[in-house]
Amino acid sequence: MNTSARLALFVIAVLFAAVEMRAQESSAVRPRIVNSPVAQQQQPTTPAPAVTQPQTIEIAPSLPEIAPESQSKTAAAPLTFLTPSVIKARISDAQRMLKTRPKPTALAVPQIEFVTIAALDRETGRTHFITISKQTFLTRDAELNTTTSEGTNVTLHIIRANGVNTALTIFTPEGKSLVPLTIEYPIERGGKFLETAYYTSAHPALLSPDLVRSGQSYVRNMLDLAAKRLRDRGVPISPLLVDVAEHLCVVEHVDHERFRAEDRIALYNEIYSLFALNEVDTYRFSVSSAGAGGMVQMIPWAYNLERERHPGVGLMPDFVTGMRNHGNALQAMLLYMNDTWADLTANEEVKNALDTKIATPSELLAAGYNSNAAKLPLYLKRGGDGWRTLIPRETQMYLQIYKSFDSLVPIQSRINTDASELKINPPLPR
Repeated sequence: MNTSARLALFVIAVLFAAVEMRAQESSAVRPRIVNSPVAQQQQPTTPAPAVTQPQTIEIAPSLPEIAPESQSKTAAAPLTFLTPSVIKARISDAQRMLKTRPKPTALAVPQIEFVTIAALDRETGRTHFITISKQTFLTRDAELNTTTSEGTNVTLHIIRANGVNTALTIFTPEGKSLVPLTIEYPIERGGKFLETAYYTSAHPALLSPDLVRSGQSYVRNMLDLAAKRLRDRGVPISPLLVDVAEHLCVVEHVDHERFRAEDRIALYNEIYSLFALNEVDTYRFSVSSAGAGGMVQMIPWAYNLERERHPGVGLMPDFVTGMRNHGNALQAMLLYMNDTWADLTANEEVKNALDTKIATPSELLAAGYNSNAAKLPLYLKRGGDGWRTLIPRETQMYLQIYKSFDSLVPIQSRINTDASELKINPPLPR
């Protein structure tokens, strides 16, 4: 074989070896789990920058990998704008995955120290899961650098710490926001596990005018349904009274400190957004220091009183269960307000205050719902025009919130839609 032929064969052999080596190197770095094409495009090609600030070290249960087939079929579809219906579908999907995901043997018994957050990547449509300590979750302004179940580095920041209603933000090192969908929150008492809550707070990444309108429709429709059920059971409710109740469904949940310090329209919109996001579970786990619970924040004494006065309505016998059921709770609320109004309008001091415009029906109903309605005639008699200064301070703030809400949030009066119900006795003055 001449020299030229040998040289040609040598070159061919070297080229073949190079190609084979390249193929082996490519095979060595091939991922063991193949994500969808869109998800692969979102993976950073360079390592995340090192965090120079001290990090909180938490020993949390490891997050099991979520099998690709367990994600929604539309998980790979980009979602740049989230309508209320899409948000609700994603929340439902996330809760299903939280409830059905495999748990390590060590977590067979419910843990009370950790909270798991489900967050949506709008660009890939995939849901990430993040587990952190409950202590961090309930610390205002806490910030934590961690990794999601999808292997994405994120920074989680607690905006407001408020139990299951804690609001937060989640960002990647590149500044991309993940949308918190729902949390898995263990509720305990005295160190003993009671139940697992699945709840969605009004996270900034979720809020929109459409979501607010959806929450407004939910509250109004549920109230109208409650009034109809009472009418069908022989207890008609004045439409103006239902209008006042619609105000109270928001006023009851306005934090007084935030009312003083923050944008008030934003506060009201936040509450409506909660109703849109959680619907029948909204304020399910909310209990005041006085024992008032749920959507209408009624205390056990008042609820049991209405059950005794109106046995034919069929209110649920258990207080906690009755407050967690919005339909039942709203009927109890309307019954209480109706009975309160009947008692007030039978009093001469109240009649005089209404005739002389010293007080309005909405003020008396709101004050009577927040405090002891039986004391209102005495306040009117002693205070005259200044009766509002005699009521408890909390109730004074309650009326300020009511007045603010009434001036900033337009609510269509039911009087214009069904004038026939104005014949109900005792009538509410216009």
